[in-house]
Amino acid sequence: MPLQDNLSGYNSGGSDPSLFFLSGIPGLEAMHLWISIPFCSVFAVALLGNCTILYVIKTEPSLHKPMYYFLAMLAVIDLVVSATTIPKSLSIFWLNSREINFTACLVQMFFIHTFLSMETAVLLAMAFDRYVAICNPLRYTTILTNSMIAKIGLVAFARSFLLVVPLPFLLRRMPFCQSHVISHCFCEHMAVVTLACADTRFNNIYGIFVTLFIVGLDLTFITVSYVKILRTVFSLASKEQQLKAFGTCISHLCAILIFYTPVVLFAIIYRFGHQVAPHIHILLANFYLLFPPMMNPIVYGVETKEIRYRVHLLFQGKSF
Repeated sequence: MPLQDNLSGYNSGGSDPSLFFLSGIPGLEAMHLWISIPFCSVFAVALLGNCTILYVIKTEPSLHKPMYYFLAMLAVIDLVVSATTIPKSLSIFWLNSREINFTACLVQMFFIHTFLSMETAVLLAMAFDRYVAICNPLRYTTILTNSMIAKIGLVAFARSFLLVVPLPFLLRRMPFCQSHVISHCFCEHMAVVTLACADTRFNNIYGIFVTLFIVGLDLTFITVSYVKILRTVFSLASKEQQLKAFGTCISHLCAILIFYTPVVLFAIIYRFGHQVAPHIHILLANFYLLFPPMMNPIVYGVETKEIRYRVHLLFQGKSF
């Protein structure tokens, strides 16, 4: 009953119009404690895995190469996404701490969407790295200099920042005169937009434009890179050379599938799965946020020989 009382108060606008209320996973409130177990496990694995990747890359001079710099960027992004979303979700599951200030909600939304946009940009940069390494190996060190890598990182951040920053400002100007209950574990853009008591067509169109522009553009260039990579690989003389060259791309291809598959599934269900239960939408949205930060360090730790060897030494307590 206390939960229903809170919901009723916030649905009517509450006494504080700047205070919003995260519902967690609607329909599964009774299972929140059990749901928190995989959330907490994923958070622990994401923290341990990505921090380990960063530590190994930082402390091992032989890993100070473009491919590993991009992997370090990916690890930082995954840590930010995890730290921005999971602690609040766990506070809902464990402490029933559902309130969130509207400004804090907009900040969380900004960080989530900015860093997800950066992740797809870094995946594109990693595709470019593999393209240069396989298709133009003699110029690899002259093209992917430290200066160029820093510029790519800055461009990835600038693009994400400039495209996402209008979203919270557009929402701040909206009136929220009725429900203040966000049907989610975190402040996702569309979940907040649906609560506004105003015409939200521009917000909807802009949100779709940003998603299609970023994902569509990056996926197109990633596909083009791999078409060129495959052409070069198949032109190599021996089967052994082909397998060795393409083997350097396996980790990156896994990271692409890990990131884009949940995004595509979520987009399809969100747009067309009107008969799907709300809690399935919420669980899938959490899945596409939490799965990549957990899986990326595992994939690169298993598939990349240099990292696997040094992580093994690290956990054995031996120096590099």
